[in-house]
Amino acid sequence: MLQIYLLSIVINALAGYLLISGGSEGVPEFKSGFSLRDETFRFIVGILGVITGLFKLLLLSTPDDLPVIGDLIPALTGFLSGFIMIFEYYRNRTTMESTEQTEKIDRLLIQNKKIIGIAALLAAALHFIFPGALLL
Repeated sequence: MLQIYLLSIVINALAGYLLISGGSEGVPEFKSGFSLRDETFRFIVGILGVITGLFKLLLLSTPDDLPVIGDLIPALTGFLSGFIMIFEYYRNRTTMESTEQTEKIDRLLIQNKKIIGIAALLAAALHFIFPGALLL
């Protein structure tokens, strides 16, 4: 399905940009008051990233693709970047004490979110340029 292919590219690129930029001042803000720094927007992009990552693993994007292997890297980067944004939203909104599991996730993913953001941007760019390449 080419729609999932396009959605994967767009979501990976947007999620990668949001993870790299974080909450910095360089993120554009529009005249209507909408900002890419908005936590709700980042949460929605995170949900779309997780859903798109799962669909990329379940559905074939192009007719000549191999199941699962053909879209492995874009699916994983979409899923990971989406999970990071959902976890950050949860962590900022919750009043519960952090547990051992949340501290492990924080150490493993949140502290390396810029690296995962770069991987998501690269996966989106390479997936766009080489649509039939194995693992992309």
